[in-house]
Amino acid sequence: MPEMRFRVRWPDQSTSLCYSPSQVIKDFFKPGETYELDDFLARSRAALQIASERVRQKYGYTCSSAMSQLDEIEAIAANFSDSENPKILIEEFIG
Repeated sequence: MPEMRFRVRWPDQSTSLCYSPSQVIKDFFKPGETYELDDFLARSRAALQIASERVRQKYGYTCSSAMSQLDEIEAIAANFSDSENPKILIEEFIG
């Protein structure tokens, strides 16, 4: 199962290098595109849960790294929940 990373730019211009155990993330995001915070969170949840489920189907257990990544994304995103119209940029896919 080909894992990949994707770089996210947050509204404060900081970046995160995020992990997915599957390339399904490409079905939810496009490099160079910006997403409203709620949309970004919904897409992240869906993509990482699908990726984790793919690991479970192949290996018999879910991917704790995908769920940890989702927890990290949600924690960082919470910092921007009171911002006016926060946008998240997907900078690139790696791998």
